[in-house]
Amino acid sequence: MRRILLLTVFASITFVSFGQRKSALGFSFNLTDFQTPTDIKNTSLKDVLKSGDWNKSSRLEPGFSITYWKGLTNKIDASLRYNGLFGSNELAALSNKSGVKTYFNELELSAHARAFKDNVAVNPFLSAGLGIGNYWEKFGVAPYAPLGVGLQVNIANEAFVHLQANYRLSFDKDKLPNNLFYSLGISQNLAKPKPKVIPPPPIPVDIDKDDDGVVDSLDACPNEAGLAALNGCPDKDGDGIADKDDKCPDVAGLAKYNGCPIPDTDKDGVNDEEDKCVNVPGVARYQGCPIPDSDGDGVNDEEDKCPNLAGVKENQGCPEIKEEVKKKVEKAAQNIYFATGSYKLLAKSNKGLNEVAAILAENPEMKLAIDGHTDNTGKADKNQLLSDNRAAAVKKYLVSKGVDESRLTSAGHGQDQPIADNKTSAGRAKNRRVELKLSYFVTE
Repeated sequence: MRRILLLTVFASITFVSFGQRKSALGFSFNLTDFQTPTDIKNTSLKDVLKSGDWNKSSRLEPGFSITYWKGLTNKIDASLRYNGLFGSNELAALSNKSGVKTYFNELELSAHARAFKDNVAVNPFLSAGLGIGNYWEKFGVAPYAPLGVGLQVNIANEAFVHLQANYRLSFDKDKLPNNLFYSLGISQNLAKPKPKVIPPPPIPVDIDKDDDGVVDSLDACPNEAGLAALNGCPDKDGDGIADKDDKCPDVAGLAKYNGCPIPDTDKDGVNDEEDKCVNVPGVARYQGCPIPDSDGDGVNDEEDKCPNLAGVKENQGCPEIKEEVKKKVEKAAQNIYFATGSYKLLAKSNKGLNEVAAILAENPEMKLAIDGHTDNTGKADKNQLLSDNRAAAVKKYLVSKGVDESRLTSAGHGQDQPIADNKTSAGRAKNRRVELKLSYFVTE
């Protein structure tokens, strides 16, 4: 049991701490080992611990201490300690001298630095001090320095159990060798703690600390100037809801929304009370709903050239025109003929144009753009007029075949958009042309 106690102390494991106290008186039981440090050639604490002999109970001499404790700060105490040591076997054996006393007197003054402040239940501490003792019959006084560790337990701020282990360095090794010193004791405060005085409850007085005209006894916000209508509480945003109850105190709102503005759940800029699509972002002109897609083709009506006719995005929301239909129209365009230098449509053009009229009749949503072109023979202004008239002649023919005029546009481009070299007769022949372009919308 003693071996376990010593190991615990020397390893700085303890069960105590003490709060700040004015003064206390204590008693402790001590054990002193004079032999172990002397057996080691280098008597440093490290060597003593390494030897493993520091905890042999056969080397321990008994003793007692009476200690006066004085609290200096929340973390530092001072102590004045008297040690009485019994037995001289070890000291006599080490000295090889006669005249060793059977009872030694020692007096120590030490400082103790604790790890924590007042009223901590368990608190480790370090100790350092100076001591003096008499160990021989004549001139046996020897000074020493106790250096050590300890821990204390606070018992209701009145009593303190403390456990210490010191390595005591001798300043006169002829009279006193370095030695190990262990102590377990208890101390009692000399003055009882003052009872806590509970002041009587204050007498209520009608005061108005925030000077807002509402006395504190009736003021729901006595430390902030406010409005009488709101029981003395402020309303920064002026919405009639006291700041303490207002979840949006800096923004005017409504009571039904706890003082916050009408919410906008989908964050589209249209508040929920005006938004017909609360959970889907939209635009204000559609009352908070997305831009509609009437034909459901994935292209909204504002971008859809055919909003009521399902199509594809690549054709601006209009249906794609079949390649075979495009080829028929292109072939008809290649077989449009006019009298030379005139916009008189020749009869051999009729077959192809009749097929175009039939295609338009089968596809009432389709529209046709008619563009006339000339070569650069002659004057430009005359070529422009000729191209206008030739495009108009084709339009007139298709109208005569039952095509609604609103579905047709015609324009002449003169000699400005050649597709071949005007320096050759073959190139000029290609440039004299009428182009037919089917679409589901009129291009500008």
